[in-house]
Amino acid sequence: MATQAAWNHPVPRIEASERRRRLDRLRAELDKAGIEALLLGSTESLRYFTGLVWHGSERFCGALVTRDTLRYVVPGFECSRVETLPRLEGDIVAWQEEEESAELISAMLSSGATLALDEQLPLFQYHRLARAFGAERLRDGGPIVSRLRMRKSPTEIALIQHAMNLTLGVHERVRADMQPGIAASEVVAFIDAEHRRLGADNGSTFAIVSFGAATALPHGADEEQTLRDGDVILVDTGCRLDGYHSDLTRTYVMGEPEADVARTWRIEREAQDAVFEAAQVGASCASLDDAARKVLGRHGLGPDYRLPGLPHRAGHGLGLEIHEAPYIVRGNDTVLEPGMCFSVEPMIVIPDRFGIRLEDHVYMTETGPRWFTKPDDSPTARR
Repeated sequence: MATQAAWNHPVPRIEASERRRRLDRLRAELDKAGIEALLLGSTESLRYFTGLVWHGSERFCGALVTRDTLRYVVPGFECSRVETLPRLEGDIVAWQEEEESAELISAMLSSGATLALDEQLPLFQYHRLARAFGAERLRDGGPIVSRLRMRKSPTEIALIQHAMNLTLGVHERVRADMQPGIAASEVVAFIDAEHRRLGADNGSTFAIVSFGAATALPHGADEEQTLRDGDVILVDTGCRLDGYHSDLTRTYVMGEPEADVARTWRIEREAQDAVFEAAQVGASCASLDDAARKVLGRHGLGPDYRLPGLPHRAGHGLGLEIHEAPYIVRGNDTVLEPGMCFSVEPMIVIPDRFGIRLEDHVYMTETGPRWFTKPDDSPTARR
């Protein structure tokens, strides 16, 4: 097995011992549910439990977890590649090009056994498995896996914290260098270069840079933009560290913002604080979204998803995926527990004029929420 690349960060990576503990917890959950095995596809859950990173294709490559075994199911011609990659020890079971991987997986389990499926398996793979097993023997493994992944370990939280620190530093450099006439694409390129310089996995995972009216589009505009005096500036970016994401948004103006921009910015910060205060162990995710909307309602925004106001959920979980459970959204009765990590970003959109999104993330402790990064305190670019 190949050794991992050099690690030049002040926090540890996820070690094999932690992955084995994850598998132990998974097996206990499968036992409790009376399920014989879980099939992991080429997804982030495969990485979470085994350490194997594999990009999905039409050929199945993944792992079958039973109560006492871990077996990788791999296209025959890819076995030598999988053998070189970091992963937990486990048998490699090959299937050849003319064979059906679903039939092989079926043969690896006892007759009549139930199989839980990674919820991110492609639909075409589900249909193949349904033909091989019978749909009645298949179970949704999503709830089991999600419950395990939602509660982060101290090592996971440390990785996310360091990734957030890297991205916050990038934001600060971008903010200091903003000048009228700069193109959004130039800022995006600079952000990527900075993330790479700081040792993030493959630079930026994404970067949204919006100016003026484009800031009212939550995920930005497609066309090139050039910064003008007085424009509202929105920068949303992140990176990965050992697979774990950062994700931070800042919105500001060069110089003094117009009165309505400054007012809206302050309402956004008030809504962020309300979500943080509501984020107590045992509170529902829905109650946090409610807290943000109550603030907006007091200021005449909304209600519900109406604009001007908040057009989407107030936050999302974060870990190996940039959007994962728990989701901070109306109707979600998931209760907050220690180890859960999620964004606080109750964006305010003023259609065709501007949008204000301030995004920081929280992790839950036994005694309540903690910020990964301190929320912004000013709508001006230079202080």
